[in-house]
Amino acid sequence: MKKRLAWSCLALALASSAPATAAPKTVTLAVPGMNCAACPITVKKALGKVPGVAKTDVNLDKREATVTFDDARTDVQALLRTAQDAGYSSTVVGSAK
Repeated sequence: MKKRLAWSCLALALASSAPATAAPKTVTLAVPGMNCAACPITVKKALGKVPGVAKTDVNLDKREATVTFDDARTDVQALLRTAQDAGYSSTVVGSAK
């Protein structure tokens, strides 16, 4: 009986100490100021340095950046600020998924 209680307590302690995992989110940003071949590289590098960003795809033809990120570590506003700080104003296309 004591072993069962000890295992139950241990399992409860481990479960409650595990970090909560957030589902990855994806957002597409319109970046109308991208107008040369170097622009997507600059935007991708800047967004890729944001903590929590897992993937960034930048399309010069569409003038868009699609970013997959951990919403427990960053948010859309931080991504918009990062693009702005890199010299590119941006807006959200649709809503974050």
